[in-house]
Amino acid sequence: MNAVTPVIPAGLLQSVERARALLDEGDYVAARLLSAGAYEQAKAAVDHAQRVKASDRLIAKAREMQLSALEIEAMATVGLADEVDAAQAAGLISARGGRPKTVAGGDGFRIADLGVTRQQLHEARRLREVVRQMPDFVRVTLGERIKAGLSPTRANLRAAIGTASAGKADRGDNLYQTPPEATLSLLALERFSDLVWEPACGRGAIARVLEASGYQLRLSDLRDYGTQSEDGTAQEVGNFLASRAPEGGAGPDIVTNPPYGEDLNRFVAHALREHRPRKMALLLNLNVICGYADPDRTFWMEDHPPARVYAFKHRLPMMHRDGWEGEKASSRMNTGWFVWERQEDGSYGRSTLLHRIDWEDFAGRDPLSPNYAGAFGRASFVDVDAEDFTRQTPRRTLAESVEAVREQVRAWLAAARGQGRTQLDRRTLRQQLGIRDATAIALIDEFCAVGLLGPADDGGAHPILDWGSDAA
Repeated sequence: MNAVTPVIPAGLLQSVERARALLDEGDYVAARLLSAGAYEQAKAAVDHAQRVKASDRLIAKAREMQLSALEIEAMATVGLADEVDAAQAAGLISARGGRPKTVAGGDGFRIADLGVTRQQLHEARRLREVVRQMPDFVRVTLGERIKAGLSPTRANLRAAIGTASAGKADRGDNLYQTPPEATLSLLALERFSDLVWEPACGRGAIARVLEASGYQLRLSDLRDYGTQSEDGTAQEVGNFLASRAPEGGAGPDIVTNPPYGEDLNRFVAHALREHRPRKMALLLNLNVICGYADPDRTFWMEDHPPARVYAFKHRLPMMHRDGWEGEKASSRMNTGWFVWERQEDGSYGRSTLLHRIDWEDFAGRDPLSPNYAGAFGRASFVDVDAEDFTRQTPRRTLAESVEAVREQVRAWLAAARGQGRTQLDRRTLRQQLGIRDATAIALIDEFCAVGLLGPADDGGAHPILDWGSDAA
């Protein structure tokens, strides 16, 4: 790095501190102007620091300055929105729109005189509703990007406000119609069973493309949208979280755009735990690759990872909320198809391949034909709501997990011994069968106790012993 080239411009910290002082004093116009300039300086400093390969500490410091400036700019705009709203309530805004009168007999002060647009004021009002519930919303939300090694930007803030300010009544059941470009891309890359289950079918955006590509459908959703297949079969109404796998038979492959709200992690985990589809494709926000606090997400991203992820190089056409009548916009979300595929040993493997694709490349490409036909059972729905389902089916205990895979491990051990394998370690067991580490430990201890495995050597490998009739 060139020592004479400063990574963070001189005076940037002072500009941010002065802007914060102006915000505290209630001079929102000056605070917003000064913080906006500081934001641009900090953003340029981040870009420069990355180009000259500055230390992570300096890059993080520049990003922190960018966040501070953005936070001040946002809250100054909220303050201006408060002033405009108060002036409108008092009848002090001109007919064309403007700011409160500050001069006796003044006339014609417009909103534009504040240096903000009506759209910015609209966004500020939405942010105001959010910070009333969470005062540190901007810092907490965008601070996560800094922790992840990313820069906080105005676009990130707008996206966060949009997500946080859409109440449950507005979001409804998180129905966002999937653009056909997404499904066409998937079907040009992957084959599925000739019967596909779409368990969050909505108004049939994915279903229509599937049927046009030669697939038969089973449709269901939490709500009755009146969706039908081409042969007139109506969708079923049922909560996927309260669904049960078919008795005595496998279910069809699953393709859907699942609800992204608070039930997303449970939705994916339930599909893999309960239904164990031969193949499943879900259209997801690429951010799901990150995150560690939710055990359900750990279950489906680490313990039972997707075989492939097709990440779109650029964003899909906007998926607007069902019933949205506002201005249409381009998508702010990076998405991709996550594809799970069950292996011959019953697991979903241990690794994920990432492919970057451009959905525009698949607009005129023919879909692949179905590659698997069979007699599929039908999943059933339990007549309970999601909360009841959660209470009635608690997470598996360790003993229950061991019981569920015990015979599978026995069969694998027998096959391994028949193929000449003489040793087994915990890592191999996890990789081959896709089970949790705690389950692998418990099973190895159990099989050592009954004489199927011997004591571990210094490297943690257990000899696979000769099996007597009792042990087998």
